[in-house]
Amino acid sequence: MGNDGGSIPTRRELVKSSAAALSTTQVKEIQTEQQEHYWSTCALSHQRLSHPIVSDALGTFYNKDAVLDYLLDVGKEGGEMEKGELEKRGEAIKDRLRGLRDVVEVRLQTEGPGGNQGWVCPVTGKVLGPGTRAAYLVPCGHAFAESVFKEMPGNVCLQCNEPYTVENIIPILPASQTDKDRLEQRIAVLKSQGLTHSLKKAPGAGKKRKKTATVEEANVVDETLKPTQAKSEKPESNIKNADTASLTAKVLAEQEERNKRRKLGTNENVKSLFSNKNGMDEKHLDFMTRGFSIPANAKR
Repeated sequence: MGNDGGSIPTRRELVKSSAAALSTTQVKEIQTEQQEHYWSTCALSHQRLSHPIVSDALGTFYNKDAVLDYLLDVGKEGGEMEKGELEKRGEAIKDRLRGLRDVVEVRLQTEGPGGNQGWVCPVTGKVLGPGTRAAYLVPCGHAFAESVFKEMPGNVCLQCNEPYTVENIIPILPASQTDKDRLEQRIAVLKSQGLTHSLKKAPGAGKKRKKTATVEEANVVDETLKPTQAKSEKPESNIKNADTASLTAKVLAEQEERNKRRKLGTNENVKSLFSNKNGMDEKHLDFMTRGFSIPANAKR
């Protein structure tokens, strides 16, 4: 019977067979299935992809309306979405989708009637999908087969003539670890520069720069006032406002002018021209105070 106390099962009896490692063929089949799924399905809403289609910094496709709904749900009162819903959509998406600046609209050229439309490379004519390595450009978003960038190197988009750099060639749904590491490194560089995936300024980056510029302007005003103060040999002032400093300088100049006038009034040479109210002897009378006297022997 077993498990009734009469016998004890051994490990060999419980473990029938060990888990075999996946072969290279099986790994490729799994990757192909994943590629087929994400080339046709939104990674956020898990619905069929439909224009407009956007991509994040790791080359993942989303429906634009699904991204808008997600951002609106995150911005509601209560902070973030319910934990179960967030886990369902993927924890990594939370860090990659903070706003519309974190996505770029991918411009895929379609071919085929009605619902059988497929995406093709506008240069080579290859069908873009799981069997083709493809990439798009930032910021214009035009998508091409990856072989186009190797065979026709350049720095201008072949569709719209928009300039681009090699760092801004984004592989679509990259499978190799090398491509993923390169995209992660690009994200870190853009973050250090205050930019988003679309090469637009990240929210809050402009305010920090504006604050820094204000501090620099204040320092320039201080440096401008110091030479003026040294020239007039006056003590340095802590006044940082230019208008207030100018008004203070005028008041000090007027005060200095009054002091000069007072000193001029006590000069003996100037004082001798005027009479002394307290009375002075003939010796100290001047031509303005003694008047004019008629001589006694003068003829009338």
